[in-house]
Amino acid sequence: MTTPALAIEGLNAWYGESHVLHGVDMHVNPGEVVTLLGRNGAGRTSTLRAVMGLTGARKGSIRVDGKETIGLPTHRIAHHGIGYCPEERGIFASLSAEENLMLPPALKGAGEGMSVDEIYAMFPNLAERRHSQGMRLSGGEQQMLAVARILRTGARLLLLDEISEGLAPVIVQALARMITTLRAKGYTVLMVEQNFRFAAPLADRFYVMEHGRVVESFAAAQLDAKMPLLNELLGV
Repeated sequence: MTTPALAIEGLNAWYGESHVLHGVDMHVNPGEVVTLLGRNGAGRTSTLRAVMGLTGARKGSIRVDGKETIGLPTHRIAHHGIGYCPEERGIFASLSAEENLMLPPALKGAGEGMSVDEIYAMFPNLAERRHSQGMRLSGGEQQMLAVARILRTGARLLLLDEISEGLAPVIVQALARMITTLRAKGYTVLMVEQNFRFAAPLADRFYVMEHGRVVESFAAAQLDAKMPLLNELLGV
């Protein structure tokens, strides 16, 4: 039996005294694209943050390639080959696109990161804007740069939070092509998405969250049969 790239069991998490995750169970197999669906406040982003150790207290189990990480600080969790792209992107405004790309160090214990040339082949827009300051990039270019930056580290498990939010359709299509390419290269992706049309054709499996719990899970092949339930849970 294949060891999951990410296995979460009985995960509880808090921000201060606020209990935000209540016994979350999910797994992502190597090479899969898995999408977390749910309304705002359902606990999807908190799940990604808990994996990275960015919430307050955590209880339960989070295993990366079979290794327990629940007790580790964030910088050590990252060295298990996890790349996290938060919703706020975190681009350095005064640095050029290429300088932003050159910042992340390689992660010890992770694979070899993508070269700048490989990234420019995947994101031609970034190649054209390589000398532009971060503040002068469009929202879509900043999002591409945020994802490209974690690919430089050698991370093979990618946690992507709302990467399509608020972007022009042409950029969303480019990001969809990127995820398809990464899956073909053997990357594993867990993504939070509000844009159902973007997520649906990309994901192998789905989890639906509500009030800090997983309330439904199903494979892509079951999507049509689950649409009445999704309409009820998500209002999509």
